[in-house]
Amino acid sequence: MRVVISQSMYFPWVGLLEQIRLADIFIHYDDVQFSKGSFSNRVQVKTAEGRAWMTVPLSDHRLGQTIDEVRIKPTSSWRDRHLALLEKSFTGAPHAGDALEIAASVTAKGHSTVAKVSRESMLALSRYFGLDSDTRFMDSRDFDIPGSSTERVLALVKAVGGTDYITGHGARNYLDHQLFESRGVSVSYMDYKCVPYPQNHGDFTPYVTALDLVANCGRGGRASIASGTRNWKEFIDGSS
Repeated sequence: MRVVISQSMYFPWVGLLEQIRLADIFIHYDDVQFSKGSFSNRVQVKTAEGRAWMTVPLSDHRLGQTIDEVRIKPTSSWRDRHLALLEKSFTGAPHAGDALEIAASVTAKGHSTVAKVSRESMLALSRYFGLDSDTRFMDSRDFDIPGSSTERVLALVKAVGGTDYITGHGARNYLDHQLFESRGVSVSYMDYKCVPYPQNHGDFTPYVTALDLVANCGRGGRASIASGTRNWKEFIDGSS
């Protein structure tokens, strides 16, 4: 049973969709502290002038709030700005209509918190590419498991019967790999392939919203969601 645990991200890059594709269970990890500068409420968009940030504005954010406590500024102007930026980015792309429809359907729902709008954006992209058919989505709050860092992540994996924990590269800085193995859980790191696809505005970059993949490739873009994993020992040795 392969498990991914991740903070929800706003219309994330293709790499997060690849984690969803590989997971039997994906646990939204939004009851952890919100960090400004994270991808919980922002993502990059490619434009003719270079990459631009698309950011959901916060309302009365206080230090220490968890992602699912952080509220969105109650105004529709940011939604209009995001749609305008995306429309500009996707001009001439063959499936721009699909991408703009996904973005509009998510932002129009008027979600009150960062976690809700980001989670919905991820699910919308997953549905479009058919990634939701083989992945079960869950919420870390539903388990009532306390703690933090390695111990809590491991407890969540065990709670759903996980045997392989799949994670992004940042976890190498804090994860206790031996603890996982001692509890019968292997650890795998993403082996990002960053498969190129036809893209507007110059040289290819994978580090933009996956709405870009929708706009340029449509549902056929699933072929670019293709990364695999490496065992943690191979990953650590190869990146030392």
